[in-house]
Amino acid sequence: MSLTCINCSLRFHDANAHKDHYKTDWHRYNLKLKINGLPPVTSEEFSRRVLQQREAAKNIDEKAILYCNACHKQFNSEKSHANHLSSKKHMQGLEKLEPKTEVTVKKLVEPNEQQIAEEDDSDEWEDDDESPIACNECMFCGHESETLDDNLKHMSIDHSFFIPDAEYLCDIEGLVGYLADKITNDFICIWCNDRGRTFYSLDAVRKHMKDKGHCKMLHEGLALAEYAEFYDYSSSYPDHAEDMDIDEVVTPELLDGDEYQLVLPSGAVIGHRSLLRYYKQRLNPSRAVVSKSNKHLHKLLAEYRSIGWSSADQSAAAKRAKDIHHMKRQYQKWNMKLGVKANKLQRHFRIQNEVY
Repeated sequence: MSLTCINCSLRFHDANAHKDHYKTDWHRYNLKLKINGLPPVTSEEFSRRVLQQREAAKNIDEKAILYCNACHKQFNSEKSHANHLSSKKHMQGLEKLEPKTEVTVKKLVEPNEQQIAEEDDSDEWEDDDESPIACNECMFCGHESETLDDNLKHMSIDHSFFIPDAEYLCDIEGLVGYLADKITNDFICIWCNDRGRTFYSLDAVRKHMKDKGHCKMLHEGLALAEYAEFYDYSSSYPDHAEDMDIDEVVTPELLDGDEYQLVLPSGAVIGHRSLLRYYKQRLNPSRAVVSKSNKHLHKLLAEYRSIGWSSADQSAAAKRAKDIHHMKRQYQKWNMKLGVKANKLQRHFRIQNEVY
């Protein structure tokens, strides 16, 4: 008498073999397929699927190596993972995991809810300070270059990314790091800013910027004030001489003591006491001594010129500088108005009523 398995389409001449077949993974797999309304698979197809599943699990295990259990962070490359392992934050995370033993314990004090909330907030602040990508990593695709100059060259060739008014840059590393932080941490398109849609992952915002051609920096309107700290437009001011070298450091002229002031070799000015009211005035510091000898900036400008880029118009740069100055004045007026309304002009704590 022959026994059959309808699900697997097999015939058995022995009852023990028939029972053993019911215990196999192949038969159970076909039962699950039948419940879901799918056709059964053969033994060869089942073996092939098992091998594929094992390969996928092996790849997942290899990727799991790039995960830090102490800090609960995942990394896309071995280089960034190695840099994290040697960082101070990772060492602090390892110290938190190690059990601390004390010789004598006098009293166990449980922390209150306010202390726990403050510790949680401080942990979140530390996570925000650490940028997920380095300056030599592309902010649009994650490509790693050897140096910052190679990274800027890669972004200009592969993604058509150019920094506007590059000849007026004073902090190129800070600007690249700030843009990368906006994309990787805040998931904000650097061309749409807050005007466009909201993204909830790094892959989504990168895909949007590539598909829409938004791999460019918005440098007009209200965005001028956002990047003002990375630029120096002092060379475009009307009172700037044409033959003046911006990289040259102005040395103060030494004066005699009979003319109400004396300039020391260090640059400090000693004035007469009769002019005390004028020396107490807090004027804006002169920006004539701004050093722009940045090797990254020179290489970036040379790379842009080789592609066909030309420097910005002097009048347009002066207009941007005027707009930035106007925005800062408006912000100061608004801040003063808010401080007067809330009676909080002072930036330090002062005891109003001293109790003795």
